[in-house]
Amino acid sequence: MSQINSSITDFQQAIELNAERSDVKNCCLWTALITPFNLDGTIDFASLKTVSINQAQAGNGLLLLGSTGEGLALSADEQLTVVEFVCQLSLNAPIMVAVGGYNLAEQVSWIEKCNKLAVDAYLLATPLYAKPGPVGQTQWFTTLLDTAKFPCMLYNVPSRSGIEIPLTTVQSVQNHVNCWAIKEASGDINKFLSYSQHCPNIDLYSGEDAMLPYLVVAGAKGLVSVCANAWPEATNAYVKQCLTQSSQQNQALFPLWQNAVDALFCVANPIPVKVLMHQQGVINTPILRAPLTHLELSEDNELQYFDQQINLWLTEISSNQAEPVNQQATR
Repeated sequence: MSQINSSITDFQQAIELNAERSDVKNCCLWTALITPFNLDGTIDFASLKTVSINQAQAGNGLLLLGSTGEGLALSADEQLTVVEFVCQLSLNAPIMVAVGGYNLAEQVSWIEKCNKLAVDAYLLATPLYAKPGPVGQTQWFTTLLDTAKFPCMLYNVPSRSGIEIPLTTVQSVQNHVNCWAIKEASGDINKFLSYSQHCPNIDLYSGEDAMLPYLVVAGAKGLVSVCANAWPEATNAYVKQCLTQSSQQNQALFPLWQNAVDALFCVANPIPVKVLMHQQGVINTPILRAPLTHLELSEDNELQYFDQQINLWLTEISSNQAEPVNQQATR
């Protein structure tokens, strides 16, 4: 009987914690934050503070230690230090922590450590390399969801994990008290539509920056973004426009943002975005952890051109939004 009462108490506490984190579920833009490095390859905490504050001021949530954050290239101690450091900044922004790897016991241990910190959510990736089927993935995600104390976003990224999250797995876990959303990053709109149709109890986020104008119609609630690292305010405005405008209006967003995003993925992510942020003066170096290197990117690239174009776009829409207010004030 005591074990049953304990389970009920844990369930009630999970509901209360999730209710307190309603801002997590209302956050429409999560920036998959880079991890800046010094020239010697150590973590550049001064730049990490800068980029974290920039994101919070733009109104974006922070996703730490994902593939854009080179999480798997960091040691376990470094991973924990990054999360602790960002939490101690006491930002007015929700913080999500990535959970990814192959060893389930290690991932459970990682979540247990982060449960004690001021984080708000987890991103749960498909196990790497092993290519488990529906039963194995359901067991994997259920174990992680049971361990977590905060809302969780599943992460479908077959280009990195080697296998997609089966529809049956999402259907099996979508009603778990900690299962809140899924980041769909396969690039396949049919997969997005399938999740949307058959898994109505889970929020869908695009993991593809440029596809958001089209995925909103299919039920996307927001974006987990790479380009927001370089353009925090502009990407926030882009997401809000996508979510509030008509599909016809959103089509006008596609050429500029598609081409800009293409430039940020001309070589492996996060090489281009780190190079651009270094050019912007936001981070001190473009250094990445091996096997990635900024030397993959030739000097003859379009990053600065699209940086200018995105900033011009932001200035233009900001001016258009200010005009009605100014006209009202002069009446």
